[in-house]
Amino acid sequence: MNGAAPRRIWLCADDYGISPGVNRAIRDLIERGRLNATSVMTVGPAIGRNEVASLQAAVANSARCAIGLHATLTAPFRPLTMHFKPVEGGLFLPFPKLLRAGLLRRLDPEIIRAELVVQFESFKELFGRAPDFVDGHQHAQLFPQARDAFLSAVKEAAPGAWVRQGGRRLPLSERLGAPKALVLDLLSAQFRTRAARAGIAFNPAFAGAYDFSRQPDFGALMGEFLDRLPDGGLVMCHPGFVDETLAGLDPLTGQREREYTFLAGEHFPPLLAANNVTLA
Repeated sequence: MNGAAPRRIWLCADDYGISPGVNRAIRDLIERGRLNATSVMTVGPAIGRNEVASLQAAVANSARCAIGLHATLTAPFRPLTMHFKPVEGGLFLPFPKLLRAGLLRRLDPEIIRAELVVQFESFKELFGRAPDFVDGHQHAQLFPQARDAFLSAVKEAAPGAWVRQGGRRLPLSERLGAPKALVLDLLSAQFRTRAARAGIAFNPAFAGAYDFSRQPDFGALMGEFLDRLPDGGLVMCHPGFVDETLAGLDPLTGQREREYTFLAGEHFPPLLAANNVTLA
């Protein structure tokens, strides 16, 4: 520790609304002061009035916690608009197909923008206000063509919100060892340019991407995420308790509980202090 002021960061739990178990874990961490942001899926199956009221109560009883919209454009979720396309079996495309379609310029940004505007309207109906920030499920907000629709919808529906970009901008030699983070960094370059051109604020740096299938030590990963993360940087996480709803929708199950256990445990606050980091 060198006496410098602590770096203030955002620690955001994604996917509020995907299942009751995930919602409960996120609220618990907010009440403990272990999170200071969460993003809400308005297309999720667990985002009724009671779940929203419980989240608002958790936020009201903690230090300031931002609530954002988790814009969703990928399966296994359904669009809120009737004429959204392309779809498969009434669901959004899986994210590899959505990314491929965007790269090949086969998406209709206006259809995507209209869907996202309705997701904003749903958020406002539930919470009585616009979101503090906006990010994207499976980082779909960064995909070609989708990003233009996303930024247009933000500008229209929540002009005061900031948006999530997924780049860390570390030396290439370090990024090569983390393929997922490298892809997000590449996709984020154009996203940042377009957001700046539109006058939309975004986080200066991002961390939190890793290979969930390997079940790594989340505490060790968190130390890597915090290392050199600048003031205002954002760390994404996915804590949760596994329930039947989650198991039927998402392959990320056991790792959510491991993330929750670390964030709720005794080793997390000392890790923040050792990195001279505080939650904004």
